[in-house]
Amino acid sequence: MRNPPVLKDLVLVGGGHSHVAVVKAFGMRPLPGARVTLVSRNSRTPYSGMLPGLIAGRYSVDEAHIDLVPLCRFAGARFIGAEVVGVDAGNKTIMCADRPPIAYDVLSINCGSTPSLLAGDDTADAVVPVKPIDRFLGRWEALLERLSQREATARIAVVGGGAGGVELSLSVQHWLSALDVKSSVDLLTDETEILMTHNPGVRARFRRIMSERGIAVHTDSRVVDARPGWLRTKAGDELAFDEVLWVTNAAAPPWLAASGFAVDDEGFLLVDAFLQSMSHPGVFGAGDAAAMRDDPRPKSGVFAVRQGRPLARNLRSALLGQRLATYRPQREFLSLIGTGEPYAVASRGNWSAEGHWVWRWKDWIDRRFMDRYRHLPAMSDAPPGEIPGALGEDPARAEGHDGMRCGGCGAKVGAETLQAALAGLEPVRRADVVVGLDAPDDAALISVPAGKLSVLSVDAFRPMIEDPYLFGRITANHCLNDLFAIGAEAQTAMTIVTLPVWPENKLADELRQMLAGALQVFAAEGAALVGGHTSEGAELSLGFSVTGLIDRDAALLKRGMRAGDVLILTKAVGTGAIFAADMRSRARGAWIDAALESMLQSNSAAAACLHAHGARACTDVTGFGLFGHLLEMIGDDRVTVRIDADALPVLDGAIESMRDGFASSLQPQNKRAARRADVAQELASHPHYPLLFDPQTAGGLLAAVPTAAADSCIRSLKALGYERTAVIGAVEPGPRTRRTAILL
Repeated sequence: MRNPPVLKDLVLVGGGHSHVAVVKAFGMRPLPGARVTLVSRNSRTPYSGMLPGLIAGRYSVDEAHIDLVPLCRFAGARFIGAEVVGVDAGNKTIMCADRPPIAYDVLSINCGSTPSLLAGDDTADAVVPVKPIDRFLGRWEALLERLSQREATARIAVVGGGAGGVELSLSVQHWLSALDVKSSVDLLTDETEILMTHNPGVRARFRRIMSERGIAVHTDSRVVDARPGWLRTKAGDELAFDEVLWVTNAAAPPWLAASGFAVDDEGFLLVDAFLQSMSHPGVFGAGDAAAMRDDPRPKSGVFAVRQGRPLARNLRSALLGQRLATYRPQREFLSLIGTGEPYAVASRGNWSAEGHWVWRWKDWIDRRFMDRYRHLPAMSDAPPGEIPGALGEDPARAEGHDGMRCGGCGAKVGAETLQAALAGLEPVRRADVVVGLDAPDDAALISVPAGKLSVLSVDAFRPMIEDPYLFGRITANHCLNDLFAIGAEAQTAMTIVTLPVWPENKLADELRQMLAGALQVFAAEGAALVGGHTSEGAELSLGFSVTGLIDRDAALLKRGMRAGDVLILTKAVGTGAIFAADMRSRARGAWIDAALESMLQSNSAAAACLHAHGARACTDVTGFGLFGHLLEMIGDDRVTVRIDADALPVLDGAIESMRDGFASSLQPQNKRAARRADVAQELASHPHYPLLFDPQTAGGLLAAVPTAAADSCIRSLKALGYERTAVIGAVEPGPRTRRTAILL
């Protein structure tokens, strides 16, 4: 059954409160033919309502964050971890740091804001901005570490007298007191009072609470200069502080104005009553990043949450070319402001109240909101619905076709699509490539220097992630691993691609993204892309045929381990289980981030290090799992390998995924190899045992190294960045029987 083609792209910039609602809405009611992509710098997005409680120690980091990766997987949306630096509205692409542009048909921006910092290069070192929240949390942990080592009283300043500054100052005071850290907390605001957007009753309540907690409030104290250790106000007062937390009015990302969008006086995206850009139809905005021209509202998470549903409706309508619906924000809204303790103040219009009951009310509301995104419905296996005609024509039926697709060379991807995909890409040029992409011919011509052997390998597979650029990088890494394991240098690569039946512009962009990722890897290794083949198919796959060069007597083969060697593994295992869980939207974003980081790490330097330390045998751990590849290394050699299950490095989330029943579809076949192992009864239930059979993508190298060189080799590998490298076993004389080639 063919998946619906991608006819239009909806790209969401930022994982803010509005966009998480949009992603879930499209997951609950998909629009066949429309692809949703969420672009966010981080895989977790903090919920602003819980940030003060997190600082006060009332919530864990997980409780206060929405995990975007399982949310996107549930919705069938792509998650791309990248920082947006601009938009080319003319070409309908968003520009990202360190990756190719991402094309869109409809764009929505909900990327939040940052505090307005003072001018000057020294300010960034002198203060800790609270936004972006994800960056603040890392600096907060470092701040706590610094304060815990002080013997003298630490003076903390919070700059900003709005609800955020007041709530943060109370949360900081509470947590430092709970940790027995000697400290004082001051709040500075340039206003004549704190909480100027709230009623006098609320201000009076917080004045009293802050006084009772020993927090000094400085009104009419505009900070005009900040240096490490002190602040200076407009009145000329210089105040000494050890740490300064910055919670002032929001500032817009500078790229909004630089991209040519209509913005307000403060640089925020100017939108109309449909949440659509005033200058660019098809571009929408919500939350802190946007400003409604006719209904301006304060920068508050309350409005971002409320905008989620109408934004989702209008984005769907924009994709379908339908009439947009007006959004009218409420005039008054409920604010529940915490105090760090299980006590809060409620505010709405001229009404206010306080007490423990208000905190319980706030906690219930916040947890209920988070549960919407933490407890997602089970993913449906139902086939997709019909593509709405308003999205465009199914490319399988374009230009008079009846929907049937040909085989043979009739299934090739068209020349114009290939040219568009390759435009602007710059493969490495090598002197030993006689004929390659520079002057394409029916075949590439490659020279092999005297005294060298040509090393060939090939691999290909379906995507395990939705980001084509990262998929290209991972696939290139994986395909080069066979060359590195044998000790060869990379020379050339040829592409093997199967692409789904999509519109030509979508196909060209998908192929360009994958090739750009692969070329980044090949460039780092000095390998030249010299050609390839592309064809249509039911689903996308990517692979490379790679060649390398090696001295005739330098090959490091799989066989050759000797009794007395130790086994070194350069990367942690678990990618198969983690991505199996991800397919069911049950893998945490942090697990995926760590797995991707491991898969994106080249084995080139590790191979050279193992070779330099006298490795006698080496292979890369891939589809057959550690156990299966280890059996290949043993072969018919008369040795027995003893594996230390406790020493096996394991990726975060792999054990949990296995425990919850998420294993790769190849796992059962891999596990049949266990009949050649002698497993102690207690180890059969060891949490690491199933991971011996877990298939790895772009996994580590497994090498037999002489015991005398092992410690030096491990130190060198870790210095090269292979932090999870470990000795996982030893080679002993044997085997006692054919069945006991491996002992656990």
